[in-house]
Amino acid sequence: MNWSIYLRGIMVVARKDIRIYYRKAPVFIFGLILPAFLFLAFFMGRALDIQKYFPGFLAMTIFFTASSVGPLIVPWEKQAGTFERLLTYPVSISTIILGDMIAGALFGMLIGAIVGLAGILLLPISVTFLALICVAFVLGNLCFSAMGVLISSPSGNVPSNVMMLSALVRFPLIFVSGIFMPLSEMTEAGRYIAYCSPLTYLVDALNQSAGQAYVFPWFVDILVMIGFMSLFLVAAVSILKHNSLKRV
Repeated sequence: MNWSIYLRGIMVVARKDIRIYYRKAPVFIFGLILPAFLFLAFFMGRALDIQKYFPGFLAMTIFFTASSVGPLIVPWEKQAGTFERLLTYPVSISTIILGDMIAGALFGMLIGAIVGLAGILLLPISVTFLALICVAFVLGNLCFSAMGVLISSPSGNVPSNVMMLSALVRFPLIFVSGIFMPLSEMTEAGRYIAYCSPLTYLVDALNQSAGQAYVFPWFVDILVMIGFMSLFLVAAVSILKHNSLKRV
Protein backbone atom coordinates (compact mmCIF):
# COMPACT_ATOMS: atom_id res chain seq x y z
CA MET A 1 0.00 0.00 0.00
CA ASN A 2 1.23 3.47 -0.90
CA TRP A 3 0.73 5.28 2.42
CA SER A 4 1.23 8.76 0.99
CA ILE A 5 -1.64 8.23 -1.48
CA TYR A 6 -3.77 6.63 1.24
CA LEU A 7 -3.26 9.53 3.65
CA ARG A 8 -3.83 12.05 0.86
CA GLY A 9 -7.13 10.37 0.05
CA ILE A 10 -8.21 10.62 3.69
CA MET A 11 -7.36 14.32 3.79
CA VAL A 12 -9.18 15.00 0.51
CA VAL A 13 -12.33 13.28 1.79
CA ALA A 14 -12.12 15.16 5.10
CA ARG A 15 -11.66 18.50 3.32
CA LYS A 16 -14.66 17.78 1.11
CA ASP A 17 -16.81 16.97 4.16
CA ILE A 18 -15.68 20.13 5.97
CA ARG A 19 -16.55 22.36 3.02
CA ILE A 20 -20.00 20.82 2.50
CA TYR A 21 -21.39 19.57 5.81
CA TYR A 22 -20.20 22.06 8.42
CA ARG A 23 -22.82 24.49 7.10
CA LYS A 24 -25.77 22.08 7.19
CA ALA A 25 -28.57 23.01 9.60
CA PRO A 26 -28.78 19.60 11.33
CA VAL A 27 -25.13 19.91 12.37
CA PHE A 28 -25.87 23.14 14.25
CA ILE A 29 -29.14 21.89 15.72
CA PHE A 30 -27.91 18.52 16.96
CA GLY A 31 -24.33 19.59 17.57
CA LEU A 32 -24.65 22.98 19.24
CA ILE A 33 -28.18 24.00 20.19
CA LEU A 34 -29.38 20.77 21.85
CA PRO A 35 -26.46 20.32 24.29
CA ALA A 36 -26.63 24.00 25.25
CA PHE A 37 -30.35 23.80 26.05
CA LEU A 38 -29.91 20.53 27.95
CA PHE A 39 -27.22 22.10 30.10
CA LEU A 40 -29.28 25.22 30.78
CA ALA A 41 -32.36 23.15 31.60
CA PHE A 42 -30.34 21.13 34.09
CA PHE A 43 -28.75 24.11 35.84
CA MET A 44 -31.44 26.80 35.78
CA GLY A 45 -32.96 27.35 39.19
CA ARG A 46 -30.68 24.84 40.89
CA ALA A 47 -27.74 25.72 43.13
CA LEU A 48 -25.32 23.18 41.68
CA ASP A 49 -21.52 23.15 41.85
CA ILE A 50 -20.33 24.19 38.38
CA GLN A 51 -16.88 22.74 39.03
CA LYS A 52 -18.37 19.32 39.70
CA TYR A 53 -20.56 19.21 36.60
CA PHE A 54 -18.52 21.15 34.04
CA PRO A 55 -16.38 18.14 32.94
CA GLY A 56 -19.62 16.30 32.17
CA PHE A 57 -20.94 19.28 30.21
CA LEU A 58 -17.70 19.43 28.22
CA ALA A 59 -17.95 15.69 27.52
CA MET A 60 -21.57 16.15 26.39
CA THR A 61 -20.51 18.97 24.06
CA ILE A 62 -17.79 16.79 22.52
CA PHE A 63 -20.23 13.89 22.24
CA PHE A 64 -22.90 15.86 20.39
CA THR A 65 -20.64 17.94 18.15
CA ALA A 66 -18.25 15.18 17.09
CA SER A 67 -21.12 12.78 16.29
CA SER A 68 -23.28 15.32 14.47
CA VAL A 69 -21.40 15.42 11.13
CA GLY A 70 -20.98 11.70 10.45
CA PRO A 71 -24.69 10.74 10.35
CA LEU A 72 -25.29 13.29 7.57
CA ILE A 73 -22.57 12.37 5.12
CA VAL A 74 -23.47 8.95 3.71
CA PRO A 75 -27.28 9.44 3.38
CA TRP A 76 -26.84 12.94 1.94
CA GLU A 77 -24.38 11.68 -0.67
CA LYS A 78 -26.56 8.68 -1.49
CA GLN A 79 -29.49 11.06 -1.97
CA ALA A 80 -27.41 13.30 -4.25
CA GLY A 81 -25.98 10.31 -6.13
CA THR A 82 -22.39 11.24 -5.33
CA PHE A 83 -21.56 8.31 -3.04
CA GLU A 84 -21.29 5.80 -5.90
CA ARG A 85 -19.25 8.30 -7.91
CA LEU A 86 -16.88 8.69 -4.99
CA LEU A 87 -16.33 4.93 -4.99
CA THR A 88 -15.14 5.10 -8.61
CA TYR A 89 -12.21 7.28 -7.55
CA PRO A 90 -8.92 5.69 -6.38
CA VAL A 91 -10.07 5.55 -2.75
CA SER A 92 -11.16 2.63 -0.61
CA ILE A 93 -14.10 2.33 1.78
CA SER A 94 -11.70 2.67 4.72
CA THR A 95 -10.30 5.88 3.21
CA ILE A 96 -13.80 7.36 3.00
CA ILE A 97 -14.67 6.27 6.54
CA LEU A 98 -11.47 7.71 8.03
CA GLY A 99 -11.93 10.97 6.11
CA ASP A 100 -15.50 11.27 7.40
CA MET A 101 -14.30 10.52 10.94
CA ILE A 102 -11.59 13.18 10.83
CA ALA A 103 -14.06 15.78 9.53
CA GLY A 104 -16.45 15.09 12.40
CA ALA A 105 -13.67 15.01 14.97
CA LEU A 106 -12.28 18.37 13.85
CA PHE A 107 -15.71 19.96 14.23
CA GLY A 108 -15.98 18.52 17.73
CA MET A 109 -12.48 19.72 18.61
CA LEU A 110 -13.26 23.24 17.43
CA ILE A 111 -16.45 23.62 19.46
CA GLY A 112 -15.11 21.62 22.41
CA ALA A 113 -11.99 23.78 22.59
CA ILE A 114 -14.11 26.95 22.72
CA VAL A 115 -16.28 25.54 25.51
CA GLY A 116 -13.31 24.16 27.46
CA LEU A 117 -11.27 27.37 27.26
CA ALA A 118 -14.32 29.42 28.23
CA GLY A 119 -14.79 27.25 31.31
CA ILE A 120 -11.14 27.50 32.31
CA LEU A 121 -10.79 31.24 31.68
CA LEU A 122 -14.23 32.54 32.71
CA LEU A 123 -15.29 30.04 35.37
CA PRO A 124 -13.34 28.72 38.37
CA ILE A 125 -12.48 25.46 36.55
CA SER A 126 -9.04 24.08 37.34
CA VAL A 127 -7.03 21.51 35.39
CA THR A 128 -4.89 19.22 37.53
CA PHE A 129 -3.87 16.69 34.84
CA LEU A 130 -3.15 18.59 31.62
CA ALA A 131 -1.83 15.62 29.61
CA LEU A 132 -4.91 13.55 30.38
CA ILE A 133 -7.38 16.24 29.36
CA CYS A 134 -5.55 16.72 26.05
CA VAL A 135 -5.43 13.00 25.24
CA ALA A 136 -9.02 12.41 26.36
CA PHE A 137 -10.18 15.44 24.36
CA VAL A 138 -8.66 14.14 21.11
CA LEU A 139 -9.67 10.52 21.66
CA GLY A 140 -13.20 11.45 22.67
CA ASN A 141 -13.72 13.43 19.48
CA LEU A 142 -12.32 10.65 17.31
CA CYS A 143 -14.36 8.00 19.11
CA PHE A 144 -17.71 9.79 18.86
CA SER A 145 -17.06 10.90 15.30
CA ALA A 146 -16.48 7.22 14.43
CA MET A 147 -19.76 6.41 16.18
CA GLY A 148 -21.56 8.99 14.04
CA VAL A 149 -20.12 7.47 10.88
CA LEU A 150 -21.22 4.01 12.04
CA ILE A 151 -24.79 5.24 12.59
CA SER A 152 -24.95 6.41 8.98
CA SER A 153 -23.35 3.29 7.47
CA PRO A 154 -26.46 1.08 7.15
CA SER A 155 -28.65 4.04 6.18
CA GLY A 156 -30.63 4.71 3.06
CA ASN A 157 -30.75 8.01 1.23
CA VAL A 158 -33.01 9.98 3.61
CA PRO A 159 -30.91 12.15 5.99
CA SER A 160 -33.85 12.91 8.29
CA ASN A 161 -34.31 9.22 9.08
CA VAL A 162 -30.65 8.90 10.03
CA MET A 163 -30.80 11.96 12.26
CA MET A 164 -33.79 10.45 14.07
CA LEU A 165 -31.84 7.21 14.57
CA SER A 166 -28.87 9.25 15.77
CA ALA A 167 -31.04 11.01 18.33
CA LEU A 168 -32.42 7.69 19.55
CA VAL A 169 -28.87 6.47 20.14
CA ARG A 170 -27.36 9.63 21.61
CA PHE A 171 -30.04 10.83 24.00
CA PRO A 172 -30.18 7.71 26.19
CA LEU A 173 -26.38 7.70 26.45
CA ILE A 174 -26.14 11.17 27.98
CA PHE A 175 -28.46 10.13 30.82
CA VAL A 176 -26.60 6.94 31.74
CA SER A 177 -23.00 8.11 31.39
CA GLY A 178 -22.39 10.06 34.58
CA ILE A 179 -23.07 13.54 33.21
CA PHE A 180 -26.12 14.49 35.25
CA MET A 181 -25.57 11.89 37.98
CA PRO A 182 -22.02 10.88 38.98
CA LEU A 183 -21.22 7.18 38.75
CA SER A 184 -20.54 7.08 42.49
CA GLU A 185 -24.18 8.09 43.15
CA MET A 186 -25.74 5.53 40.80
CA THR A 187 -27.24 2.23 41.86
CA GLU A 188 -25.29 -0.91 41.09
CA ALA A 189 -27.53 -1.70 38.10
CA GLY A 190 -27.12 1.87 36.84
CA ARG A 191 -23.34 1.62 36.99
CA TYR A 192 -23.34 -1.59 34.96
CA ILE A 193 -25.40 0.14 32.27
CA ALA A 194 -23.06 3.14 32.37
CA TYR A 195 -20.03 0.90 31.84
CA CYS A 196 -21.45 -0.05 28.42
CA SER A 197 -21.42 3.57 27.22
CA PRO A 198 -18.27 5.03 25.62
CA LEU A 199 -19.30 8.45 26.90
CA THR A 200 -18.86 7.25 30.49
CA TYR A 201 -15.10 6.90 30.04
CA LEU A 202 -14.68 10.38 28.56
CA VAL A 203 -16.65 11.86 31.47
CA ASP A 204 -14.52 9.89 33.93
CA ALA A 205 -11.25 10.99 32.31
CA LEU A 206 -12.30 14.65 32.24
CA ASN A 207 -13.39 14.44 35.88
CA GLN A 208 -9.98 13.11 36.84
CA SER A 209 -8.19 15.78 34.81
CA ALA A 210 -10.22 18.48 36.61
CA GLY A 211 -9.58 17.10 40.09
CA GLN A 212 -13.13 15.75 40.51
CA ALA A 213 -14.25 12.32 41.73
CA TYR A 214 -13.52 9.54 39.25
CA VAL A 215 -13.94 5.76 39.11
CA PHE A 216 -11.39 4.25 36.74
CA PRO A 217 -7.61 4.79 36.43
CA TRP A 218 -6.80 7.14 33.57
CA PHE A 219 -5.24 4.44 31.40
CA VAL A 220 -8.44 2.35 31.58
CA ASP A 221 -10.48 5.29 30.29
CA ILE A 222 -8.01 5.82 27.43
CA LEU A 223 -7.83 2.15 26.45
CA VAL A 224 -11.60 1.71 26.50
CA MET A 225 -12.12 4.78 24.27
CA ILE A 226 -9.53 3.42 21.83
CA GLY A 227 -11.34 0.08 21.87
CA PHE A 228 -14.73 1.66 21.18
CA MET A 229 -13.27 3.81 18.38
CA SER A 230 -11.68 0.76 16.73
CA LEU A 231 -14.92 -1.19 17.04
CA PHE A 232 -16.96 1.62 15.47
CA LEU A 233 -14.51 1.97 12.56
CA VAL A 234 -14.32 -1.75 11.81
CA ALA A 235 -18.12 -2.07 11.94
CA ALA A 236 -18.65 0.98 9.71
CA VAL A 237 -16.18 -0.28 7.08
CA SER A 238 -17.72 -3.77 7.10
CA ILE A 239 -21.29 -2.48 6.76
CA LEU A 240 -20.46 -0.04 3.96
CA LYS A 241 -18.53 -2.69 2.04
CA HIS A 242 -21.44 -5.10 2.34
CA ASN A 243 -23.98 -2.47 1.24
CA SER A 244 -21.80 -1.31 -1.65
CA LEU A 245 -21.54 -4.87 -3.00
CA LYS A 246 -25.33 -5.21 -2.81
CA ARG A 247 -25.77 -2.05 -4.87
CA VAL A 248 -23.43 -3.22 -7.64
